[in-house]
Amino acid sequence: MPYDGFLPMKPASVLRISALLLLATGVARPFHDEAVENMVQTANAFLSSLDDQQRSKTKIDFKSDERENWHFIPKSRKGLPLREMTPAQKSLAQSLLSAGLSTRGFIKATEIMSLEDILKKLEQGSGPVRDPEGYFFSIFGEPSEAGTWGYRIEGHHISLNFTLVNGKIADTPQFFGANPAEVKEGPRRGLRVLAHEEDYARALMDALSPDQRKTAIVNDVAYPDILTSASRKAALEGQPSGIQASALNPQQRQFLQRLVEEYANNMAPEVAAQRMQMVKQSGDNIHFAWAGMIGKGQPHYYRIQTPSFLIEYDDTQNNANHIHTVWRDYEKDFGRDLLKEHYQTARDHSHN
Repeated sequence: MPYDGFLPMKPASVLRISALLLLATGVARPFHDEAVENMVQTANAFLSSLDDQQRSKTKIDFKSDERENWHFIPKSRKGLPLREMTPAQKSLAQSLLSAGLSTRGFIKATEIMSLEDILKKLEQGSGPVRDPEGYFFSIFGEPSEAGTWGYRIEGHHISLNFTLVNGKIADTPQFFGANPAEVKEGPRRGLRVLAHEEDYARALMDALSPDQRKTAIVNDVAYPDILTSASRKAALEGQPSGIQASALNPQQRQFLQRLVEEYANNMAPEVAAQRMQMVKQSGDNIHFAWAGMIGKGQPHYYRIQTPSFLIEYDDTQNNANHIHTVWRDYEKDFGRDLLKEHYQTARDHSHN
């Protein structure tokens, strides 16, 4: 099979992504129609269930600085936490959570929340307050299919930031973490919420030749956390880039493809297709870099980097049993590119 810029896909992936990319070209329904509709519907249903006090916590002005104030540590945030909702409101909040995610992504998010119970038992009050209902829902602006608005769902190890502008969706920063990465004891022993994020990267490393590994490994010691942290604008300065996709053989490319798809497919299908379109547009300009040890259970870090987006993964804390992952877009985080285009169009119209 000729190499046309990135990685050969498995047949099922080809069919799935091809069908979704038809949406992007307008051959089928307009791109994002269903995802936007679901987001608007679930956001408005959730808002309508709230009393005045709850609504005042949840609704934040779209132009507020708070919209880009994101994090993934256990702390209180702006917004309405699950613990202050009625059972019916919690159900509607879960619908809003699911609107931006795939089934796979929704399962990961809810399992990440449930790990707070395990941490509570492990730490017995010695650490931060652990609360599986300490996840905050915020809505910025007025949800509508043609308007400009956004929402955030955030708490320990989850940060989902969606910005909608004229029916288009920006879906980053998007953070998932897991502590413990593998539950070592108790009735849930063996649970690994982010198993594929680790295993698929290891499969790629195992497939590399010794010379390829030398290129891929950019540091012998894993970084203590993702390098971009909770920065408002993602940037990597002076970091070695690792091994380029063009230096991989077809099987190795397949492993990299599968790893990227794992991150893309956390999102609703239309958003996942948008992510994979960015991968396709990157062509050969996609790099995989590893830092730290290769052996299982040892501290390690990796990243996947293109001119437009960055995936980071780190597992170093708590004896390398504590994962952080993030997908960042250099220009599209918080919908900056969509908003720039929107405001420019508005200015052009006002001058006519």
